[in-house]
Amino acid sequence: MRGLLSHLVPHKLKYRLFAAFVLVILLPFSILNIYNYRKIESLVQQKVSEQSHEQLDNLHRSLEDQLSIAFKTLIFLEQDTEVRQILQEPERHSVLDNKELMEDKFKGLNNSFFLYNPSVYFTLLDDRGHVYTSYQPRRPLDYDTIASNASFAAMRETKASYLWVPDDENYVSRDISKSPMLLSLYAELRDRGNRAYGLARISIDFSFWFQSMLQKSESDQAYFIMTRKGETIARSMPGSELSKEAVEAVSRTPDNGYRIDKRRDALVNYSYLSSLDWYLVDRIPLQVLFNEIESLKRQYFVTFFVITAAFVAVAFMLAYTFTRPLSRMQLKMKEAVRKDLRIRLPEKNYKGEILELTRTFNTMMVDMNGLIQRLRAEERQKDAVHFQMLLAQMDPHFLLNTLNTLKWIGLRGGSEETVEICLSLGKLLETSLNSDVDLIYLKDEIELTRAFLYIQQIRYGNRFDIEFSYDESLVYALVPKLSLQPLVDNAIRHGIADMQEGGRIWIRMDRDAEYPDRLALEVEDNGVGLEQSRRSREEGRKRPGIGLDNVRERLRLLFKDKGGARRRAACSRDPVPAATAAAAVPALRERCWRGRPS
Repeated sequence: MRGLLSHLVPHKLKYRLFAAFVLVILLPFSILNIYNYRKIESLVQQKVSEQSHEQLDNLHRSLEDQLSIAFKTLIFLEQDTEVRQILQEPERHSVLDNKELMEDKFKGLNNSFFLYNPSVYFTLLDDRGHVYTSYQPRRPLDYDTIASNASFAAMRETKASYLWVPDDENYVSRDISKSPMLLSLYAELRDRGNRAYGLARISIDFSFWFQSMLQKSESDQAYFIMTRKGETIARSMPGSELSKEAVEAVSRTPDNGYRIDKRRDALVNYSYLSSLDWYLVDRIPLQVLFNEIESLKRQYFVTFFVITAAFVAVAFMLAYTFTRPLSRMQLKMKEAVRKDLRIRLPEKNYKGEILELTRTFNTMMVDMNGLIQRLRAEERQKDAVHFQMLLAQMDPHFLLNTLNTLKWIGLRGGSEETVEICLSLGKLLETSLNSDVDLIYLKDEIELTRAFLYIQQIRYGNRFDIEFSYDESLVYALVPKLSLQPLVDNAIRHGIADMQEGGRIWIRMDRDAEYPDRLALEVEDNGVGLEQSRRSREEGRKRPGIGLDNVRERLRLLFKDKGGARRRAACSRDPVPAATAAAAVPALRERCWRGRPS
């Protein structure tokens, strides 16, 4: 992933500045503009949808009015005494007279103040086999066929007083109505004693009503009446169809709403009629809806990209002008490397910040030349010192060889004490001469300390005792070599050297109480104390002591600010504090717990 990014990110500064401008300014601003236009389109869709829903609500109310009118006419016919008399006693008048009287009633209803739509058709049946209609039928009237209509049968089965049928087959002559279906109200006519005396069918030509209501609608919009089953039963524009996806989305739930028909690129609004289980649907082409917005968007973005291109060109020129001196400086720096930093930039060609940068570069070249000369001189001095150190190592090696000779002499003479002293001193000298190792195991440091203490016990005639205290789990912790020996030497020299007997030294090695992940080395004695020891040193010492300072300096070099050494006034105790444990405890975990001998 990082390698891919390294290939995508430009390396030259001017291209980086240009990429930063595009990514930080141009791209976010373009995304913001697109988002704003999308937001505007969404608001326009919502606003247009609200207006469309107002139109659908008007259609809804108008259709409800038609249903109400049909129901009112049913009540009027049921309460009209002449209509009741004709249906109950058809023999009182001739068939032609009854037909003429009934047609006058139908005309009166059509011409009444509340029934203004001529696309309402009446059908009345009595119990004697007579049929009365307000229209010219498509097929010859047959009483039995009409009376046995499935809708009348369903009404009788449910014992309902009336029934709305939204998909009744059109039975009116084609010269009058060409609609495929009618919206019909089926009902039983009952007298005041609740006795049935006839059947009524009042049908509304909703297709005619639908066309008449939408005559003044805009030609680019299409209106539909759709059933819950997804069947379109009326449309304002012949041949117009809803897409399958739109039909499924609309008929999924009985509700009002709108959606985008991506197949037809149109906004579809729909309103649900619960009384008929119908949907009123309005389809508006998005091309018409957003025609002005698209034109405005094109003009805006053309202007935006022209200005942006000009701004990019200016920005690129500015970046080039700014980075050209840096490129020249880069070339000069490469040339300076080849010429051992003996190079200068001309200052007269630049002004402002570039001039200051040029002067700083020239000053840096001068300082670097001086620094290199000093480093070369120091290297020569270091080589000389190293040579002297190699010469100085000849005497310690000679001393070590001499000790080995004394050891063999002691062995031949049977002096075990001399042999042990030579062995102990040899261990100390061999460890001090090994300059390649700075840290050793704690167990090895303990062995070196025991060797040093053996020599001191011989020197002071076993006038003191030593007690070691440590946890076996810490013996593989790493500590600086010969870090305990100077502390023990201080305890002997300044604590118990002047005591004739009863001297005691405690050497403790454990995890530091304040920092459990560090190791603390402590040396304590029961000698004369710090104050008396200090006075004795001031009276008799010819040179300052270096033991504790040596330990402290080595800890600083090895562990920086995590190491140190100090004295405590309560008892003459010199711990190698937790600083040593900064390296010791991790090594303990790695080397001891995984590789410690069982």
